[in-house]
Formats: sequence, structure tokens, C-alpha cells
Amino acid sequence: MNEQRPELLVIEDDEGLQAQLKWAYEKYAVSIVGDREAALSRFREIKPAVVTLDLGLPPDPDGTSEGFAILDQIMQEASQTKVIVASGHGERESALHAIARGAYDFYQKPIDIDALGMIVDRAFHLFAIEEENRRLLLKSQDGQTILGGMITGAPEMIKVARTIERVAVTDVSVVILGASGTGKELVAKALHEQSPRRHGPFVAINCAAIPETLLESELFGHEKGAFTGAVKLREGKIELAAGGTLFLDEVGDIPLQLQVKLLRFLQERTIERIGGRSSISVDTRIVCATHRDLESMIEDKLFREDLFYRLTEVVIRVPPLAERSGDPILLAKAFLAKFGSEMNPAIKGFTTEALAAIAEWHWPGNVRELENRVKRAVIMTDEKFISVSDLDFDDEAQGEATALLELKAAREQSDRRMVIEALSRSENNISKAAKLLGISRPTLYDLMKHHSLQP
Repeated sequence: MNEQRPELLVIEDDEGLQAQLKWAYEKYAVSIVGDREAALSRFREIKPAVVTLDLGLPPDPDGTSEGFAILDQIMQEASQTKVIVASGHGERESALHAIARGAYDFYQKPIDIDALGMIVDRAFHLFAIEEENRRLLLKSQDGQTILGGMITGAPEMIKVARTIERVAVTDVSVVILGASGTGKELVAKALHEQSPRRHGPFVAINCAAIPETLLESELFGHEKGAFTGAVKLREGKIELAAGGTLFLDEVGDIPLQLQVKLLRFLQERTIERIGGRSSISVDTRIVCATHRDLESMIEDKLFREDLFYRLTEVVIRVPPLAERSGDPILLAKAFLAKFGSEMNPAIKGFTTEALAAIAEWHWPGNVRELENRVKRAVIMTDEKFISVSDLDFDDEAQGEATALLELKAAREQSDRRMVIEALSRSENNISKAAKLLGISRPTLYDLMKHHSLQP
């Protein structure tokens, strides 16, 4: 076996299909097994990136128990593996349940080698992207791939991860730009956790949530008796973050007068508490975030240009959820696992229609909106699988989900018409009909059987 080629594990008990599949994937190192014991043994040995799985295996070839047992074990041992399940005619519900249990995709039997090949190629491509993410991103204690607590598998986030990797080891000031709900604070945490300051404190403050009259005290602290109510000395957030990182969320909401004092700290690395007379040296790294256009605010005299250049030594732009390929479904499943275990353990997953709607929705509220919708659905649903209506999508989203499913039905009808046309043109000569369609004779026989056609 050529170890340079990616490993593909094919779990299929039909000897005819085994022979057909063995030579179909020349660019992959293919292993073929036909039962659960052999499948799990080979899986643990080669640790493949992609698995194709027929759900009907001995001793239950007409059922799905063996296939689901293998799928559940693979997902438990290596959830990043892309498992593609086979769905025979009339077994659509089994395929949907497999997707809900963690399968990557499904394909219809009889097998179209070209169509299955595209699914397999896409699965390997996605696995490679996620492997790159796993190399770049942090890992939590349980080994789940995260970016400072934010789960992702999107190639659009690789640029963010690479920037974090390079910037974290320095002490430059960073501004994180992105729409509300995209996870800017989690990116700030990732910067902190990958920096030499990771053993120091990470302190966050939302500048928009604190009244202007209190914000200066929150940031810089005050001496006892500095103003009415100041009954004791209080350290500000800048001091509390000494040796670590201070995250200023919505930095665009800091009033101009206070911007001057923040600029002085960035230049001199010293502060004065309110009511204090001495300068205090503080070693704190500043990371900021905003959803506002700071450059426009500079033109409108609402933000200081000199502070802008001090803060924006490096700019990290976090893309909205709708632009992160695959992340909506990945995050939805993660939120379901989190909230389901806490609030409704009976839930098994999402319906296919719900997953289609999640993938197609434009997510104006980004990750925060997705989290809220899944949490509400977990609490409210009485079913084992969360539906489109449980997620409280509007008619537009439900229509898009239905359209995706109808597309598959349209493909089926198109395939049937093409087979009938080829048989008609070739006067029921199977070899000629297969050549007209550009497929093999076994594949044509499978299609004829699937569509209940006779020559």
C-alpha cells in the first residue's frame, strides 16, 4: 500500500461492489472490509480520513443496526472522520438519521461511481482543511478544535488563525473588527492564550455597556475619597490586567476626553488613578474590538486619529457566520450537544430540512443568533429531531430547505429519463446504452433496477 496516498476505508459486504470500488479510487489507498469487527479493526489500524459505509451489513444485511453501530463507534473515537453512508432505494430515513448521528454525507444506491467519487473527493478536501485548522488553532482540554473557545472548520478562519499565530508572540496592539455576534472576544482570548502572557489575567470590559461617568474609574481606578462614594481604593481594569491582556470591546464608544488618557497610557505605559498624584507603571497588553467604522468616526471628529494608529498596529477582521463555509452546521451540532445534554437529552439531532435551512440562512445575528435559536429549539421541541419550525425560521428559509430536497428528486427524474432515452436509441442494447450514457454496464443495470426499468 502506498503510504503517500490518503487512506480511504470502504465498508461494503457486496462482493460485486467491492470489486467495482477497489479500482475506482486510484489516488487513494483503499481498504475494503465487509463486517463490523473487520471494519473497526481496520479503522483503528489505518485511521482513515474518509470512510464509505453501507448500513446493511451481516448479520443484519437487510437492516441498519450493524452500520449504525460502526458509525457511532467511529464518531466516538474520531469525530473528525468523514463518514459517507450508503442509502438504498426506500432507505432515505436511515440516511437522514445517519447524518444526524454525525455522518458527513450519504449516497444513493445503485452507485454512480462518478457521483460518489465527487463526494469522496470533497470529503478529503474538507478533512485536509480541518487538519490545517487543527494545526493552527488552540485545543481545549478535551481535544476539541477551537479558536479561543470558538469551534470552527471554515477555511475563511484559517487567515484569522495564521494572524493570531504570528501576532500573539508580540506585544503589538490589536484591533479586532467584525459584526456583532461574530465572536470577537473569543479571538481576543485566543491571542491571549497563545501569547507569553497566557499565565497572566485576561480582563474584558465592554465600553458601550458602562456609563461615561463611570468608565474612567473602571479603566483607571480611583483613590479613596476621590469622589463621593469612593470609600476605598479601587484598582482599574488596566491594573487588574497587569502581566496579561486587557480586552476593550466596543472601543469606539470611549468618549473623546477619555481617549486622551488611554493614548497616554499606550505611549508611556503608566496610569494615574482618579484622585491620585503619582504615576503607576503597568505592563498590560491592549486588544480592542469594535463593529463601528473608526475611520469614519475620525472624519466626524468622534475618534482621535493618533489613538487610532496606536490601537491598530495589527487589524484582524472576523468574517460573518454566513461567510464561514460549513461553520453554521458545525456550530449548530456543537450547540445541540451542549444544550441537549443539559436540557433535553432525548434529542438525537436535526432533520435534514433543518440542516439545509441552517446552511442556507443568512445569519444576520451571526454565531449569537445561531446559539439562541438552537437553545430555544432544544427547550421547546417534543421530538427527537429538531425541525425547521423548531428553529423559528421564516417561510423563506423553509422554502430554501424544501428546494434543496426537491433538487434531489429532480435529479432522480432526470436520471430516469436519460436511461429510458439511451435504451430507446440503442434499441435496448445494454452495451450501447451504457456507452451513450458514459457509464459501465453494471452501473446501468443498477440504475435500471433502481428506477424499475426493463429493456
